[in-house]
Amino acid sequence: MGNLYGKVAIITGAARGQGAAAAHLFAAEGAKVFLTDMNGEGAAVAEEIGSDAFFMQHDISDESGWSRVVAAALERFGKIDILVNNAGIYRPATLQNTDRNLFDLHYRVNQLGIFLGMSAVVDVMAKTGKGSIINVASGAAMRGMPGTFAYSATKWAVRGMSKCAAVDLAPLGIRVNSIHPGVIDTPMIEVNGQELNAVFTTLIPFRRLGTADEVAALVVFLASDAASYITGAEIAVDGGAIL
Repeated sequence: MGNLYGKVAIITGAARGQGAAAAHLFAAEGAKVFLTDMNGEGAAVAEEIGSDAFFMQHDISDESGWSRVVAAALERFGKIDILVNNAGIYRPATLQNTDRNLFDLHYRVNQLGIFLGMSAVVDVMAKTGKGSIINVASGAAMRGMPGTFAYSATKWAVRGMSKCAAVDLAPLGIRVNSIHPGVIDTPMIEVNGQELNAVFTTLIPFRRLGTADEVAALVVFLASDAASYITGAEIAVDGGAIL
């Protein structure tokens, strides 16, 4: 019996990378998974998993879309135990090269979307007196990172929102934690280019990039009852990166 047997999870940004890896591992650990993504390729991930998975195309910055996701998850699986706010965007730019549109794009996806997701599941989880929300922030929310102004700003916000939500929701039995992946070998970092990613590797004591499966393993732990007394934590999964 898996560590998530009988649980139901919503995982956003599940079409590829960390979200897809989490979806596969959650299912392997016994959970039923409701996958969402703007990218319709998430349907293929759900098909790979089988009858314990369902996919819905979803813009996380749309409040009404969250209402539809929660309603569909309840209709399909009957409850919601876990929310993994994984969806995000990364468009690196310095402050000088960040305009209002770029900043607003990061805000709507990386910050507003996570706020809306947490808000959407609170009442459902509160009815059972138990729930786990895992917000995917970034190693960029643990330190100042050059050339990532809007991205880092929103990930710092995720860190703060998670801390505050953990306090607000603890009386309802809902745990909220943030995870902080470093440079993970997923399609998201392709925008950096091979040369810059190679430089990042030299700043990691393990001298390699992380994998989506390594991030997923942490998410599974925080979603499980083994983490029942962990809330408000911010856990880096970055290979000990020194930048």
